[in-house]
Amino acid sequence: MSGADPFGTGALRTSVLTAWASSPTRFREDANAEEDLYLGGYRDRLLVELAQNAADAAGGGGVLRLALVDGELRAANTGTPLDADGVAALASLRASSKEQGVGQFGVGFSAVLAVTDEPSVVTAGGGVLFSAERTRAALAEHPELVAKAEERGGRVPVLRLVWPTDQTAPEGFATEVRLPLRSGVDGAALLAGFAAQAEEVLLALPGLARVEVGDQAWWRVDEDDRRAVHGPGGVARWWVHRVAGVLPDEVVAKLGVEARERPGWSATWAVRVDADGVPMPLGEDVLHAPTPTDERLSLPARLIATLPIEPSRRRLRPGPAADAVLAEAARAYPDLVARFPAPHRTALVPVAGFPLSEVDDRLRGLLLDRLRRSAWLPAAGEGEPRLLTPARANVLDVEGDGLADLVSAVLPDVAAGFLSGQPHAAALAALEVTRRTLGEVVESITGVSRPPSWWHRLYSALAPAIETDATARTELGGLPVPLADGRTLPGPAGALMVEDPELLDLLTHAEVGALKVLHAEAAHPVLERLGARVGGPADLLDAGGLQDAVERSLDDVESGVDVAGLASVVLRLTRDAGVRPGERPWLGALALPDSVGDWRRADELALPGSPLLDVLDADAPVGVLAAELAERWPAHVLTALGVLDAFAFVEDDAPTGPDHALVDEALWWDAQPEPPARVLAVRDLDLVTDEAWPRALTLLAAEPDTWRALHQPGGHTAWWISRNALLAGHAPAHWRLPSAQELAGLYDPVPDLGVDERVLAAIGVRAELVVADADDAEDLLVRLGDPDRGLHPGAVLRTHAALAEAVADDVFDPADVRLPEHTRTLAGTVAADCAVLDAPWLLAVLGEDQVVSAGPDFALAEPLAELLDLELASEVVDAEVVADGEPVPWSELGAVAAACELLGVDPPRGSAVVHDKLVVRTDSGDHPVTWWVTPDGVAHCEDTPEALARALAWTTDRWTERHLLTALIEEPAHYLT
Repeated sequence: MSGADPFGTGALRTSVLTAWASSPTRFREDANAEEDLYLGGYRDRLLVELAQNAADAAGGGGVLRLALVDGELRAANTGTPLDADGVAALASLRASSKEQGVGQFGVGFSAVLAVTDEPSVVTAGGGVLFSAERTRAALAEHPELVAKAEERGGRVPVLRLVWPTDQTAPEGFATEVRLPLRSGVDGAALLAGFAAQAEEVLLALPGLARVEVGDQAWWRVDEDDRRAVHGPGGVARWWVHRVAGVLPDEVVAKLGVEARERPGWSATWAVRVDADGVPMPLGEDVLHAPTPTDERLSLPARLIATLPIEPSRRRLRPGPAADAVLAEAARAYPDLVARFPAPHRTALVPVAGFPLSEVDDRLRGLLLDRLRRSAWLPAAGEGEPRLLTPARANVLDVEGDGLADLVSAVLPDVAAGFLSGQPHAAALAALEVTRRTLGEVVESITGVSRPPSWWHRLYSALAPAIETDATARTELGGLPVPLADGRTLPGPAGALMVEDPELLDLLTHAEVGALKVLHAEAAHPVLERLGARVGGPADLLDAGGLQDAVERSLDDVESGVDVAGLASVVLRLTRDAGVRPGERPWLGALALPDSVGDWRRADELALPGSPLLDVLDADAPVGVLAAELAERWPAHVLTALGVLDAFAFVEDDAPTGPDHALVDEALWWDAQPEPPARVLAVRDLDLVTDEAWPRALTLLAAEPDTWRALHQPGGHTAWWISRNALLAGHAPAHWRLPSAQELAGLYDPVPDLGVDERVLAAIGVRAELVVADADDAEDLLVRLGDPDRGLHPGAVLRTHAALAEAVADDVFDPADVRLPEHTRTLAGTVAADCAVLDAPWLLAVLGEDQVVSAGPDFALAEPLAELLDLELASEVVDAEVVADGEPVPWSELGAVAAACELLGVDPPRGSAVVHDKLVVRTDSGDHPVTWWVTPDGVAHCEDTPEALARALAWTTDRWTERHLLTALIEEPAHYLT
C-alpha cells in the first residue's frame, strides 16, 4: 500500500500550504489556535476525546481498547472506520463531520498533542498521520513560513498537515489512534489515569459499551431494568438512568445554525453504588456535558447531559436549550430514585446546604420540586405495595414498620415506618414531608374502633419510643386503651392490668363502669410506663372510681340501675384482698339485698342469726342480709363490707375530725383535752335496747377489736356507754364493783349481770372514789346526806376529802353543784346546819354532830366549806383561855427538845404556854381542854406528853406525826424500837 493516498491527503496538504503561503498570518493563527486548544480547553481530556471519537464511530455498543505498544499509546475502537470526511475534519480547526455530539467544533482531536507530536489514525484500509517534523520539512519551500515558525521557537501546527500511512488497525477493530509518546511522558502513569477515568467515560458516552485499559476492563450492561457500569471483578460501580429526546421547535429556533441541525438531547443520571448495590451519594461533583465541566454540583448523583457549553468546554452556556435539558433531566430523576430499593431512596435526595454554583442551585430546586410531586416513597400498610408523593406523605416521628402499618389504617398516606428513622430525616425535611408527632397520631386514632389485639400490636410498636423517650411518654398520655367491659379509656393513667383470668372474666361481664380494667388482649407492659398499673384485688378496690360507685349504689338501685354486678365484683375483691372489717369504711355503702327483697347499705344489714339482732331495738335501721347471699359468701367477707355479725368497729390511726359516723362523736371529740390521736370505737351503740345492755356488753367483750375499743383510754365507746347504757335500770356510774369495798355504803354493788368486771369498770361502774365533774360531786353529796345509808366514818372522811381536793384542783365549779338539804357530820349523822372543822382543837368545844370534816388534812377545810356553802368552825367558835399558864420557850422544854433532836429537826421558835389545867370559855360556858391555839397563833397546852405533842405537831406543821411525837416525848426509847 506504499504510495497510496486513499483519503486524499495530498490535496489537503496543498490547500493548507497554499493558504499559509498566501497568508503567513493564517499560519500563525492556526498555530496559536491549536496551541490554545491543547493547552487550554482540551488539557487533561485526552481519554475523553479518544473515547468520544470511538463512541461516535461505534454509534452504540462500541468497544475502546487502550494499550501501550512499543512506546506508543494505542486507542483502538470498533464501529465505522475513518473515512475521507473524517480525515478532513481531523485536519480542520473549525469543522466536523459528526452530525451531533461533543465534536461539533472539530477540534477535540487536538487533545492528543499533550502527549505526542506524531499522532496517527489507522484503519483496516490504511490511515493518516500528523507530524510536527514533517510539517517543518514541508515549510522549507516557503521561507516566510519558516520565519514564522522560528518566531514561535520552531513550533508549528501539527494537525493541519496530514499524510497517508500504510499502517492498519488491529483485527477486530475499525480504527486505532496511535500516539508515539514524547520524551518525558510516563506511559504507565498515563494508562493508570485512563483506568481511573474509564467508569466516567462509559457513563458519559452511551455509544461505548466497553473500555479496556491494559489488562483491565469496564463495561455497561442492562440488568433488571437498570443500566449499570461494571468494573474489574464484575462488580457494578454505577447505576445509570438515561433519557433522550428532541428539543422543542421554539427552543431549536433560538440555537446557532449548526446546533439547529442537531436538536436531539440526552441526559444520564449515574449513581455510584457499593458491592451490594447501595447508593453512595457523591457529595461534591461537577456537571458533565457530557464531559466534565467546571460547573460544581452537590448532588447525590452525577448528571451527564448534552448541554450547550462555551467553547472552552468549561462552563454551561445559559439559554432556553440549557433550561429545557435541565428540566427534562429533573423530570427523569424520580425514575432513577424509584429504581433503588425503598430503604435507600432517600439517600438520593439533595439535602439542605449551600449550593456550589448557580447551576447547582437551579438543579437542586428542580430535583426537589420533581421529587415532591412524584410517587416514589413507599407507603405503609399491608396488601399491595403503594407509592406516595412526598407532598402528600405523612411520616411518623417514631420509627418502625409495625406502627406505621397500623396507623395507616386510620391516617391516610402514611409512609413506610423505616422512613421515620434518623438516616432519612434530612432528606424528608428537604422535601418538606409532613411529620406526624405522637400526639397527632394519638389524636388520629382516638375514637376509632379496633379489636383489642390491634391495640396490643400498636403498643408493641410504640414500645421503643416509650421506653427511651420521656417526651414520647408525655405525648402518649391520651393514648386510647380498651377496657375489659368494652369501653375505651382516653389514656392509660389509672388503668389496671389484671392478671387473674377468672377475676378478669368477672370484670368483663359485670360492667362495673367505675373500674378501669384493661382488656386482656390489649394489656401490654409498655402501658405501665404510661401510667397503668398491674393491679391485684387491693389495687382494684382502691381504684379511683370504685368508691364513688359503691357510695352511690343505693341511689342507683332507687333509680332502676342493676347493681348486682357491682356487688359481685366488690365482694370478690374484698375476699381476695383479705380486707378486714373497718379497713375500708366506704365499703359499708354497698347496696346489698335484704331478707325481704329490699336493698340496703351493707352496714345497715346483719347476718342472719347474728346475736347482734337480739340486742338491737326493734325499730333499729338494721335489716337482715338475704340468706342466699349469706350462704354464698363467707361471714368474714361480708363483715369486711360492714355487714353486722357483731358490733361494727371503727379504727383510724390519723383522725382529722369527728367524721366516723359515731353517735355523739362531735360531743366526745370536744370533751377531750386534746384532739384524739387515734380512734378505736364501736358503731351503732345507740341502737341497743335498754334491757339488752348486759348481753351487748358480753358481745363487745367477745371480740378482740371491740374489747380494745372498750378499754381505749379516753375512747368514745366507754365514754358513750358510761353515759347512756343502763344496768338494772341505772347508769353504770350508779353502781360500784363488788370488789370496791371502800365505796361500801356510798354505792350499791352492781347486780350479777354475767358481765366481766373489767368491762364494767371500763364503762364507768365505780371501782374507786372518783370525782370527775360537778355531776359526780352532786351525786356524792346526795349520797352523803341520805340518812338511810349506813356509812363508815372513814368513808365519810375520804369522800369529803375527795370532794375538797376536786374543788381545790378546779375539777369543777362549786357553783354548778346543787346542794342537798343535809350533809353527813363527823358523828355519822346528817344535819342541815353545821360547820367545817378547820382546826383539831375546836373539837374540844364542838360536838362531832356539829361539824363536817375532810379528815386530817385541814388545808382541805376551806374548799370543802366553799362547796358545802358552810362556815369554818374557827369562824363560829369565839373562845378565850381563862386559865393561867407559864410561857416556856420550846427549846427549854426538855422532853420536846429531846424529841426534836431524835427527829433531826429544830425546836420551834417562840414559846408555848404551859398550864397545869387548861380551860377555855365560849358562849356556851367553860370547857376544859388539853391544848389550844389562840387566833394569834400562841399554843397553850397542859404539861402532858399528849398535849405537848399535839401543840408541837401543829406548830411545826407535822400534824400527821402527832402520835409519834407523843410517844417520843413520853418515852424516847420508842424511837429505837
